[in-house]
Amino acid sequence: MVIVADALGDEAVAFLRARCEVVEATPTNGRFDRGLAGARGLVVRTATRVDGRLLDSLPGLAVVGRAGVGLDTIDVAACRARGVEVVYRPGSNTQAVVEYTIGAMLGAVRPMVGLTRAMVAEGGGLDEARWSLLRARGTVDRDLGELTLGIVGFGRIGSEVGRVARSLGMRVVFNDVRAIGGDAAGGCEAVGFDELLAMSDVVNVHVDGRAGNRGLIGRRACGLLRDGAVVINTSRGFVVDAAALAAFLRGHPGARAVVDVHEPEPITVDNPLVGLEQATLTAHVAAATASAKRAMGRVVEDVWRVLDGRAPRYPAPSGD
Repeated sequence: MVIVADALGDEAVAFLRARCEVVEATPTNGRFDRGLAGARGLVVRTATRVDGRLLDSLPGLAVVGRAGVGLDTIDVAACRARGVEVVYRPGSNTQAVVEYTIGAMLGAVRPMVGLTRAMVAEGGGLDEARWSLLRARGTVDRDLGELTLGIVGFGRIGSEVGRVARSLGMRVVFNDVRAIGGDAAGGCEAVGFDELLAMSDVVNVHVDGRAGNRGLIGRRACGLLRDGAVVINTSRGFVVDAAALAAFLRGHPGARAVVDVHEPEPITVDNPLVGLEQATLTAHVAAATASAKRAMGRVVEDVWRVLDGRAPRYPAPSGD
């Protein structure tokens, strides 16, 4: 038996149903019903937290599959201590998140205000003077290629964002916990964290979920940002201190932020960024394309490999 705890695509569920019994069920109060104690596999996305308490309710478990990339909600060490394998789908949402990030950057630097019927019809129609005024209002200060992009976290997504940004003519600098150079840097420049914040026109955050990244973009970091900086976060909600970022935006009218991930989720009305004109908030949708969801759902292939006695292709790494 395999439990599918969070919404999974039809193709992924059908793959499992062709091979074993599948039960679609969500845990209650952090545990599964006793009738599911014999389950051998568990597939989750982001809603279900896999910790010691949940594992205690599934003593027959052999494998946990994360239909996605981040492992923040899975205690990998606790799983492995019980002999439970953990598998995931690295790279499955890279293209989607890169597209979102580049689109967010363009939207912040080159905002488009479309002509409405009311604008065109006002005063009996556009004359040359009003047409020129609208064109003037749509003029931005700089080309994207004149800007410096700073990438915090230069993994699969961050490095691909850097490659695309360089193709658009941007100077790209990055900061990562690993030493990255040569061909792996792809023409991007490694710099210190503080230096990156101070020199970047756009700051993209693509770090992982390790505890040390909590509040990484906080009051001190925001104090180093340029007056008109654009901050984009598609990593984890807890990485950015929402209050600190909101204070920075209020104090710098030319600054902008695009935030896709929040703490908590669903976002609450008391989040300091809610209602700020300079902040664009989205509902954790950077990876929300049909193609990415299909790719993430293919974790079921590794779930079945483990249940079938074979080695998985994508075992979760241990530790940070």
